[in-house]
Amino acid sequence: MTCSIPEEDAGKLYNTCAVFGPDGTLLAKYRKIHLFDIDVPGKITFQESKTLSPGDSFSTFDTPYCRVGLGICYDMRFAELAQIYAQRGCQLLVYPGAFNLTTGPAHWELLQRSRAVDNQVYVATASPARDDKASYVAWGHSTVVNPWGEVLAKAGTEEAIVYSDIDLKKLAEIRQQIPVFRQKRSDLYAVEMKKP
Repeated sequence: MTCSIPEEDAGKLYNTCAVFGPDGTLLAKYRKIHLFDIDVPGKITFQESKTLSPGDSFSTFDTPYCRVGLGICYDMRFAELAQIYAQRGCQLLVYPGAFNLTTGPAHWELLQRSRAVDNQVYVATASPARDDKASYVAWGHSTVVNPWGEVLAKAGTEEAIVYSDIDLKKLAEIRQQIPVFRQKRSDLYAVEMKKP
């Protein structure tokens, strides 16, 4: 799996996910597009934009098995990003993320299952383990979801490694049984990429 780290470039900081191949080659780099600026009264106020700059491009990479699309944490809430990746042939979406103790129990798994079902893809998330003494406490629960919306593997709040098989035959069967890509009404609506 992967994680995200702060990256400095030309005086700006980005939340960046870098993916390396088995030989150490950089396969992809993604800078978080949607910054987490929220205010949940009585619970949490958080403003990433005070420190970070938003990325402005999509990131996919090919493996010997399938094409993968990248997002980071809050990006998972934006269905259009996942739709663009599905349109670009991705069969797996990967989101490193650290939902908190307010948004985690309510939306972490729900959003993963939604993106998987909406786009008929596998979704894998990687979260830090929970550290109750940290200034920002992550929900944890790294997860893998299949295109039917079933949770295949899930960690708890502790440090763990999560494994799951990605079955592309099952993905193809689901896409054949419920052909949403062929039945979209592109004459009425579209989600399009404005910048490659």
